[in-house]
Amino acid sequence: MTWENGQAHALRPGWRRLFLKELCSFQVGPHLRTEERTEGQDGVPLVLPRDLVHQRISPTERVGVVPEKARALSRHLLRAGDLLIVRTGSVGRCALVTEKQAGWLCHANLVRLRLDRPDPSLAAYLAGYLSAGFAQDWIHQRTVSSVIPSVSTRELGGLPVLLPPTAEQKAIGETLAALDEKVRVHTEIARATGEYRALLADLLMTGALGSEE
Repeated sequence: MTWENGQAHALRPGWRRLFLKELCSFQVGPHLRTEERTEGQDGVPLVLPRDLVHQRISPTERVGVVPEKARALSRHLLRAGDLLIVRTGSVGRCALVTEKQAGWLCHANLVRLRLDRPDPSLAAYLAGYLSAGFAQDWIHQRTVSSVIPSVSTRELGGLPVLLPPTAEQKAIGETLAALDEKVRVHTEIARATGEYRALLADLLMTGALGSEE
């Protein structure tokens, strides 16, 4: 596959090239005042940019929106099959919304992409596509470099998307999702092992635990 000025060439038979805006609508997350946010288990969960890890949503802390405000933001509520992408800061990180996050809200530095019609296979394929190196390069080339990097929804809408036949979309999406899951599992193992190592070092080197125990 070769790219020139954002255009794809020599497509395989049955493949199509569309723009992202032809496949989905865009909705920037709502701006919230400090008093409209909660911590802990209260309120409607809010997805933060840092929660987008390996194409999935993995909250590191519970942040929410007070119920009264959330009710006024019904058009912003997430659905399974939506995609989120960071538009300000760590531009380009993306994640697929699952049933677990349905009904949640997303931060103002995120853009919600919603397919024109529900299609789990296409949503999974797009999650893999948006995270691919060439798509990330395309997005970063159109990111405005200022104090805080950002990319507009207009620019994102112009991203060329290469679409294979439906069966191939499904196979590609499932393959990449399975690899993403393996990465997430190994990352969690590495994190837990690092925490155990730090704790053990403290116990051993302060004499609280003998090396022979």
